[in-house]
Amino acid sequence: MQLHIVPAMTVELGRDTDTSTPAHQSIDTRGDHEVVTTSSGWTGRIWLLLVVLAGALFLDGLDVSMVGVALPSMGGDLHMDQSQLQWIVSGYVLGYGGLLLLGGRASDLFGRRRVFLAALAVFGVASVATAVVDVNLAIIALRFVKGVAAAFTVPAGLSIITTTFAEGPARNRALSIYTVCGASGFSLGLVFGGLLTELSWRATLLFPGPVALLLLVVGWKVIPRVATGRVSLAHFDAAGAVTSTGALLVLVYAVVSAPNAGWTSATTLILFAAAIALAIAFVVVETRHRHPLIRLGILRSVSVIHANVSAFVMFGAYVSFQFVVTLYLQDSLGWSPIAMALGFLPAGLLVVASAVKMDRVLDRVPTALLIAAGLIAFLGGYLWFLRAQPGMPYVEFLLPTILLLGLGFALCFPAVNAQATSGVRDDEQGLASGLVNTSIQIGGAIMMAVVTAILSSTHGSVRPGQMMPGGSTAVLVISVLTAVGVAGTGALVLRRRRRAA
Repeated sequence: MQLHIVPAMTVELGRDTDTSTPAHQSIDTRGDHEVVTTSSGWTGRIWLLLVVLAGALFLDGLDVSMVGVALPSMGGDLHMDQSQLQWIVSGYVLGYGGLLLLGGRASDLFGRRRVFLAALAVFGVASVATAVVDVNLAIIALRFVKGVAAAFTVPAGLSIITTTFAEGPARNRALSIYTVCGASGFSLGLVFGGLLTELSWRATLLFPGPVALLLLVVGWKVIPRVATGRVSLAHFDAAGAVTSTGALLVLVYAVVSAPNAGWTSATTLILFAAAIALAIAFVVVETRHRHPLIRLGILRSVSVIHANVSAFVMFGAYVSFQFVVTLYLQDSLGWSPIAMALGFLPAGLLVVASAVKMDRVLDRVPTALLIAAGLIAFLGGYLWFLRAQPGMPYVEFLLPTILLLGLGFALCFPAVNAQATSGVRDDEQGLASGLVNTSIQIGGAIMMAVVTAILSSTHGSVRPGQMMPGGSTAVLVISVLTAVGVAGTGALVLRRRRRAA
C-alpha cells in the first residue's frame, strides 16, 4: 500500500492520494510514521497486521495454559516426577516474566518490527524442537527459550499497535481485537490442550510452532518498516538490563522453587534477599543513567500503576484457580482431557464473542469501571465454585463459574492493556506494554507458588468426587486476592468521580 507522506498533516486517503484505500480511512503521518486515526474502513493490509500481532499474543497465552493439560501424559512417557513437571511450566514463566522489561525496551531502541519478527522466529523453531526431543532437561531449556521469545514478541507487538493506531476509537478497536485474542488464548488453552492431548502430548508442544512460522511469513510483508534513529551503546542501559532482569529472574525462581525447598529455608531466604538487592541496585542505576531502561517517572501515573496491579491480581488469581480446577476435574472427578476441554469451552466462546463489541465499550466506558466489573465477575466465579459438592451436575457447580470467568476476561483484559498504555509517549510504548505483561506473568508465578504451597502442605488423600485437601482453602485465598483488587479499583473510581465533581 503506497501512502503519500506529508509531515504534520492528516491525509484523507481516497481523495488526493492512493485510491485503493477507502475515503473514510484517515492516516496521520508523523515524520516517517503513518498512524491510522479512524476505526472504520480498514484496508486488508491493516487487518492482516492485526491478525499477525493478535495471533502471536494468542499463541503466547495458549502456551501458558495448554501445556498443563498434557503434563500427566508427558510425565508418564518421560518418567518425570512432579518437581520436574513443574519446570515445564515454570521454565516458560521464568523466561517470559523475567525478560519482559528488557523485551519492551529493546523494541523501543532497536525497532519493533525487527524485534517482533526475530522473536517470533525463535518461538516457532523452539516449539518444533520441543516436540521432538526426549531429554527432560532439553525440554525444560527449550521451554525457557520459548518464554524468552514471548517476552520480546508481546511488548513489541503491543507497541506496534499503539504506535500504528492513534489514541481514541481507532486504537480502542485495535486493542480490543488484540487483547481479546490474548484472553482467548488463555481461556481456550485448556480446550486446545484437551483436544491435542487426546492425540499426543507432543501435539500440544508442536502446535504453536507451524502457526508461529506462518505468522512470521505474513508479518514480514505487512508489519510497517519504520526508520529508527542511530542507537549507540550509550543508549543501551546494560546495567539496568542486568539488574532488572536478574531481580525478576531470581524472584520468579524463588517463588516457583519455594514450595519444594521450603518458604523459610536458607536457600529461599537467600534468593529473596538477592532479588531485593538487585531491585535496589536497579533503582539506583535508573536514577543515574542518561538513557535508563525504565524512566521511573512513568510509575508516577496512577493509571499505569493501577493497570499493572490489576493485571497482577487478574492473572495471578485466574491461573491459580485454573490449576486447582484442573486437579479437581482430573483427579477427583476422573474427567478425561476432552471432557475438560468441552467443560471450559463456554468461557472461550464468550471471550471470542465479546470481540465484536469491546471497542465500542472501551470508547464509552472508563477503563477503571471495566476493570472493576471484570474483577467482580472473576470473584463471583471463584465463590460460586466453592459450592461444589459430590454428585453435583456440571450446570450447577462449574458452568456458572466458567461463564463468569469468560465475562471477567472479556471485560478486564482489554481494559487493563488499554489503561496501561494510554497517555504514554510513543517512544515508551514498548516499556509500558512490557511493564503490564511483566505484572501478568509475575502475578501468575507468585500466586501459583502460593496455591501449590497450600495444596502441598495439606495432608490427605484425594477422594472421588470431593475437593482435594487444601483445595477450598486455595480458592478462598484466590478469592481474597481478587476482592482486594476490586476494593482498590473501587477506590480509584470513587477518587476520579470526586475530582470530576
